[in-house]
Amino acid sequence: LGLLTKLNWLDLSSNSLTGTIPSQIALMSNLAELYLFGNSLTGTIPSQIALMSNLSGLYLYDNGLTGTIPSQIALMSNLSVLDLSGNRLNGTIPS
Repeated sequence: LGLLTKLNWLDLSSNSLTGTIPSQIALMSNLAELYLFGNSLTGTIPSQIALMSNLSGLYLYDNGLTGTIPSQIALMSNLSVLDLSGNRLNGTIPS
């Protein structure tokens, strides 16, 4: 996925995907919208996702994600939609 640097919209929702979100996804520097909801993704949200400076919408709801929300997400100035509902996340929401 990291080689798709010109892609600005990626929808892999509701595809029964398993495993973790690869940290290399952050190499998709032009991505504005990322839809990974409705899968069976597990593990934590990679902190490298905050390097996606053009991201305005991040939809990770209805998966099996665990751990805390990376504090770096609070630094994503273009992010206007963040949906993490339906996971098993814990801790505080970064400010």
